[in-house]
Amino acid sequence: MRRRCLASTALLVAVALACTQPRAQQAAPGPYQAVPVTFAKPLGDPTLEAFRKELTEIANKKDRAALAGKVVAKGFFWEREDTNVADPKKSGIDNLAAALGLDAKDGSGWELLAIYLADPTAEQVTENKDVVCSPAAPAYSEKDFEQLIQTTNSDPTEWAYPTAAGLEMRAKPDSKSPVVEKLAATLLRMYPDETQPEAAADWMRLVAPSGKLGYALVSAMMPLVSDQLCYVKEGTGWRIAGYRGGATDQ
Repeated sequence: MRRRCLASTALLVAVALACTQPRAQQAAPGPYQAVPVTFAKPLGDPTLEAFRKELTEIANKKDRAALAGKVVAKGFFWEREDTNVADPKKSGIDNLAAALGLDAKDGSGWELLAIYLADPTAEQVTENKDVVCSPAAPAYSEKDFEQLIQTTNSDPTEWAYPTAAGLEMRAKPDSKSPVVEKLAATLLRMYPDETQPEAAADWMRLVAPSGKLGYALVSAMMPLVSDQLCYVKEGTGWRIAGYRGGATDQ
Protein backbone atom coordinates (compact mmCIF):
# COMPACT_ATOMS: atom_id res chain seq x y z
CA MET A 1 0.00 0.00 0.00
CA ARG A 2 2.86 2.39 0.64
CA ARG A 3 3.35 4.89 -2.18
CA ARG A 4 5.70 7.79 -2.69
CA CYS A 5 4.68 11.39 -3.08
CA LEU A 6 6.23 14.79 -3.69
CA ALA A 7 8.11 16.41 -0.82
CA SER A 8 7.70 19.78 -2.49
CA THR A 9 7.95 22.02 0.55
CA ALA A 10 10.71 22.89 2.96
CA LEU A 11 9.11 20.83 5.69
CA LEU A 12 8.87 17.10 5.20
CA VAL A 13 5.68 16.98 7.23
CA ALA A 14 4.07 19.39 4.76
CA VAL A 15 3.88 16.55 2.25
CA ALA A 16 0.40 16.30 3.67
CA LEU A 17 -0.49 19.69 2.25
CA ALA A 18 1.10 18.95 -1.12
CA CYS A 19 -0.52 15.55 -1.56
CA THR A 20 -3.93 15.76 0.05
CA GLN A 21 -6.87 17.33 -1.70
CA PRO A 22 -8.87 19.86 0.37
CA ARG A 23 -12.29 18.48 1.35
CA ALA A 24 -13.78 21.48 3.13
CA GLN A 25 -16.88 21.46 0.91
CA GLN A 26 -17.68 17.81 1.67
CA ALA A 27 -19.41 16.30 4.66
CA ALA A 28 -16.92 15.53 7.43
CA PRO A 29 -15.87 11.86 7.66
CA GLY A 30 -17.14 9.86 10.60
CA PRO A 31 -15.39 7.55 13.06
CA TYR A 32 -13.04 4.86 11.79
CA GLN A 33 -11.18 1.85 13.12
CA ALA A 34 -7.97 2.85 14.91
CA VAL A 35 -4.86 1.25 13.40
CA PRO A 36 -1.97 1.31 15.92
CA VAL A 37 1.54 2.21 14.80
CA THR A 38 4.88 1.23 16.30
CA PHE A 39 7.43 3.99 15.86
CA ALA A 40 10.60 3.21 13.93
CA LYS A 41 13.73 3.11 16.06
CA PRO A 42 17.04 4.86 15.30
CA LEU A 43 19.37 2.75 13.20
CA GLY A 44 21.97 2.96 15.96
CA ASP A 45 25.04 3.06 13.71
CA PRO A 46 27.54 5.59 15.17
CA THR A 47 29.32 5.93 11.82
CA LEU A 48 26.10 6.93 10.04
CA GLU A 49 25.26 9.33 12.86
CA ALA A 50 28.67 10.97 12.45
CA PHE A 51 28.17 11.15 8.68
CA ARG A 52 24.78 12.81 9.08
CA LYS A 53 26.27 15.33 11.49
CA GLU A 54 28.96 16.16 8.95
CA LEU A 55 26.34 16.52 6.22
CA THR A 56 24.24 18.76 8.44
CA GLU A 57 27.12 21.21 8.79
CA ILE A 58 27.50 21.18 5.01
CA ALA A 59 23.76 21.75 4.53
CA ASN A 60 23.76 24.67 6.95
CA LYS A 61 26.53 26.28 4.91
CA LYS A 62 24.81 25.37 1.59
CA ASP A 63 28.21 24.12 0.44
CA ARG A 64 27.49 22.27 -2.79
CA ALA A 65 31.13 21.48 -3.51
CA ALA A 66 31.56 19.81 -0.11
CA LEU A 67 28.29 17.94 -0.54
CA ALA A 68 29.44 16.62 -3.91
CA GLY A 69 32.24 14.74 -2.18
CA LYS A 70 29.70 12.96 0.03
CA VAL A 71 27.60 11.57 -2.85
CA VAL A 72 28.43 8.33 -4.64
CA ALA A 73 30.60 8.88 -7.70
CA LYS A 74 28.68 6.28 -9.70
CA GLY A 75 25.32 4.60 -9.49
CA PHE A 76 23.26 7.37 -7.86
CA PHE A 77 19.60 6.39 -8.13
CA TRP A 78 16.46 8.49 -8.10
CA GLU A 79 13.49 6.18 -7.64
CA ARG A 80 10.17 7.69 -8.64
CA GLU A 81 7.04 5.59 -9.18
CA ASP A 82 9.22 2.43 -9.15
CA THR A 83 11.43 3.82 -11.94
CA ASN A 84 15.00 5.09 -11.74
CA VAL A 85 14.83 8.57 -13.26
CA ALA A 86 18.39 9.61 -12.41
CA ASP A 87 20.13 11.02 -15.47
CA PRO A 88 23.12 8.72 -16.17
CA LYS A 89 24.83 11.58 -18.00
CA LYS A 90 24.84 13.72 -14.87
CA SER A 91 26.87 13.42 -11.69
CA GLY A 92 25.42 12.19 -8.43
CA ILE A 93 25.39 15.68 -6.94
CA ASP A 94 23.54 17.08 -9.97
CA ASN A 95 20.89 14.38 -9.70
CA LEU A 96 20.60 14.94 -5.94
CA ALA A 97 20.27 18.69 -6.50
CA ALA A 98 17.44 18.10 -8.97
CA ALA A 99 15.65 15.69 -6.64
CA LEU A 100 15.82 17.98 -3.59
CA GLY A 101 15.63 21.32 -5.36
CA LEU A 102 18.98 22.51 -4.01
CA ASP A 103 19.09 25.29 -6.59
CA ALA A 104 15.89 26.92 -5.30
CA LYS A 105 16.61 30.56 -4.53
CA ASP A 106 14.73 30.43 -1.24
CA GLY A 107 17.03 27.72 0.09
CA SER A 108 14.14 25.29 0.62
CA GLY A 109 16.08 22.40 -0.92
CA TRP A 110 18.88 22.75 1.63
CA GLU A 111 16.33 23.05 4.42
CA LEU A 112 14.68 19.83 3.21
CA LEU A 113 18.07 18.08 3.18
CA ALA A 114 18.68 19.18 6.77
CA ILE A 115 15.31 17.75 7.83
CA TYR A 116 16.16 14.36 6.33
CA LEU A 117 19.53 14.41 8.08
CA ALA A 118 17.91 15.15 11.44
CA ASP A 119 15.86 11.95 11.37
CA PRO A 120 17.76 9.19 13.22
CA THR A 121 15.80 6.31 11.67
CA ALA A 122 16.61 4.33 8.53
CA GLU A 123 15.44 1.14 6.85
CA GLN A 124 16.45 -1.17 4.05
CA VAL A 125 14.02 -0.61 1.19
CA THR A 126 16.08 -1.54 -1.85
CA GLU A 127 17.51 -4.80 -3.16
CA ASN A 128 20.97 -3.59 -2.19
CA LYS A 129 21.47 -4.73 1.41
CA ASP A 130 24.13 -2.05 1.91
CA VAL A 131 21.64 0.77 1.21
CA VAL A 132 19.37 2.25 3.91
CA CYS A 133 16.82 5.01 3.46
CA SER A 134 15.43 7.58 5.87
CA PRO A 135 13.00 8.32 7.40
CA ALA A 136 11.98 4.75 8.23
CA ALA A 137 8.28 3.95 8.16
CA PRO A 138 6.48 2.94 11.34
CA ALA A 139 5.21 -0.62 11.71
CA TYR A 140 1.47 -1.16 11.32
CA SER A 141 -0.93 -3.76 9.93
CA GLU A 142 -1.07 -3.29 6.18
CA LYS A 143 -4.14 -5.53 6.07
CA ASP A 144 -5.94 -3.27 8.53
CA PHE A 145 -4.79 -0.20 6.63
CA GLU A 146 -6.08 -1.57 3.34
CA GLN A 147 -9.44 -2.18 4.98
CA LEU A 148 -9.34 1.32 6.47
CA ILE A 149 -8.73 2.83 3.03
CA GLN A 150 -11.74 0.95 1.67
CA THR A 151 -14.14 1.72 4.49
CA THR A 152 -13.23 5.44 4.55
CA ASN A 153 -13.04 5.75 0.75
CA SER A 154 -9.72 7.54 1.18
CA ASP A 155 -6.24 7.56 -0.30
CA PRO A 156 -2.95 6.55 1.40
CA THR A 157 -1.70 10.13 1.03
CA GLU A 158 -4.46 11.31 3.37
CA TRP A 159 -2.95 9.53 6.36
CA ALA A 160 -0.32 10.51 8.91
CA TYR A 161 0.82 9.45 12.37
CA PRO A 162 1.95 11.40 15.44
CA THR A 163 5.65 11.51 16.28
CA ALA A 164 4.68 10.58 19.85
CA ALA A 165 1.59 9.33 21.65
CA GLY A 166 -0.54 11.94 23.38
CA LEU A 167 -0.67 14.44 20.51
CA GLU A 168 -3.06 17.24 21.44
CA MET A 169 -5.78 17.91 18.88
CA ARG A 170 -7.27 21.36 19.41
CA ALA A 171 -10.59 22.90 18.45
CA LYS A 172 -8.90 25.61 16.36
CA PRO A 173 -5.45 26.02 14.77
CA ASP A 174 -4.19 27.87 17.82
CA SER A 175 -2.09 26.65 20.76
CA LYS A 176 -4.45 28.49 23.13
CA SER A 177 -7.52 26.71 21.77
CA PRO A 178 -9.11 23.98 23.95
CA VAL A 179 -7.85 20.42 23.53
CA VAL A 180 -10.53 18.33 21.82
CA GLU A 181 -8.75 15.02 22.30
CA LYS A 182 -5.35 13.54 23.06
CA LEU A 183 -4.46 11.16 20.25
CA ALA A 184 -2.89 7.74 20.65
CA ALA A 185 -0.15 6.32 18.42
CA THR A 186 -2.45 5.39 15.54
CA LEU A 187 -2.93 6.31 11.92
CA LEU A 188 -4.69 9.67 11.63
CA ARG A 189 -6.71 10.99 8.72
CA MET A 190 -5.70 14.42 7.48
CA TYR A 191 -8.58 16.65 6.45
CA PRO A 192 -7.13 19.96 5.14
CA ASP A 193 -9.20 23.07 5.68
CA GLU A 194 -9.04 25.28 2.58
CA THR A 195 -10.49 28.18 4.59
CA GLN A 196 -7.61 28.01 7.09
CA PRO A 197 -5.74 31.35 7.24
CA GLU A 198 -2.14 31.59 6.07
CA ALA A 199 -1.10 32.54 9.58
CA ALA A 200 -2.18 29.07 10.75
CA ALA A 201 -0.19 27.16 8.12
CA ASP A 202 1.70 25.31 10.87
CA TRP A 203 -1.47 23.41 11.73
CA MET A 204 -3.29 20.54 10.04
CA ARG A 205 -6.94 19.63 10.44
CA LEU A 206 -7.46 15.99 11.38
CA VAL A 207 -10.24 13.48 11.84
CA ALA A 208 -9.57 11.37 14.93
CA PRO A 209 -10.61 7.69 15.03
CA SER A 210 -13.45 8.86 17.28
CA GLY A 211 -14.75 10.98 14.40
CA LYS A 212 -13.94 14.26 16.14
CA LEU A 213 -12.46 17.08 14.06
CA GLY A 214 -9.58 19.20 15.29
CA TYR A 215 -6.18 20.66 14.55
CA ALA A 216 -2.65 19.54 15.38
CA LEU A 217 0.77 21.01 14.66
CA VAL A 218 2.25 19.54 11.48
CA SER A 219 5.64 19.46 13.20
CA ALA A 220 4.22 16.84 15.58
CA MET A 221 3.16 14.51 12.76
CA MET A 222 4.69 12.54 9.93
CA PRO A 223 2.92 11.72 6.66
CA LEU A 224 2.54 8.00 6.12
CA VAL A 225 3.60 8.56 2.51
CA SER A 226 6.91 10.39 2.27
CA ASP A 227 10.08 10.64 0.26
CA GLN A 228 13.39 9.23 1.52
CA LEU A 229 17.08 10.05 1.37
CA CYS A 230 19.26 6.95 0.97
CA TYR A 231 22.77 6.12 2.12
CA VAL A 232 25.25 3.39 1.27
CA LYS A 233 28.26 2.22 3.23
CA GLU A 234 31.39 2.03 1.10
CA GLY A 235 34.18 0.37 3.03
CA THR A 236 34.29 2.15 6.37
CA GLY A 237 32.56 5.33 5.19
CA TRP A 238 29.09 6.41 4.10
CA ARG A 239 27.88 8.21 0.98
CA ILE A 240 24.52 9.51 -0.17
CA ALA A 241 23.37 6.80 -2.57
CA GLY A 242 20.05 8.03 -3.90
CA TYR A 243 16.62 9.47 -3.39
CA ARG A 244 13.16 7.91 -3.38
CA GLY A 245 10.32 10.19 -4.47
CA GLY A 246 10.27 13.66 -5.93
CA ALA A 247 8.15 15.74 -8.26
CA THR A 248 6.46 13.89 -11.11
CA ASP A 249 6.98 16.78 -13.50
CA GLN A 250 10.77 17.09 -13.11
